[in-house]
Amino acid sequence: MSMANWVRYAIVLSGLVAGVTCRDYRAMWEGRYVEALAELGAAKGDQERFYALTDAATASFELGKAEEARSYANELLNLAPRFPRDWNYGNAIHDGHMVLGRVALSEGAVETAEKELLLAGGTPGSPQLDSFGPNMSLAKDLLEQNHRDAVVEYFGLCAKFWKQERGKLRRWTERAEAGRVPDFGANLLY
Repeated sequence: MSMANWVRYAIVLSGLVAGVTCRDYRAMWEGRYVEALAELGAAKGDQERFYALTDAATASFELGKAEEARSYANELLNLAPRFPRDWNYGNAIHDGHMVLGRVALSEGAVETAEKELLLAGGTPGSPQLDSFGPNMSLAKDLLEQNHRDAVVEYFGLCAKFWKQERGKLRRWTERAEAGRVPDFGANLLY
């Protein structure tokens, strides 16, 4: 993920504290979508495309473009084996499967969504995942539909790479096992 994207996340996070509206949230994703498509169009080679595909897949899904999101996520996962030592490799594995899981769940394919969640948790990690942690959108979506087992297993997988989680995974596991949806905070945006 580019430095510009991390700066954008920091701005959005501070906006959440200040009360970002749904319209602001949508506008953020529209901006990320436009930027990701521009990066894809300007990509000189597979590695630059590899970097741009995560935002393209995620923003497409957030804007209701499920088929586009699926296509970008699959391309991202197909490119990932070419860059196993790249700083973005773990992000690509996690985020590609996360998007595929969210698309599957939006189509009612719960088992596929759970499988994709666990594949996302199988990432080796990355500088971002190891410190800020993973995106919990699919976990939240599944918990809201009362599908707990895969989510709890996913939390266990995340513990293997997310070393700076400060007890969040334990607390989230307790809430999920009690039938509640945790407040994932910023981990819905990363």
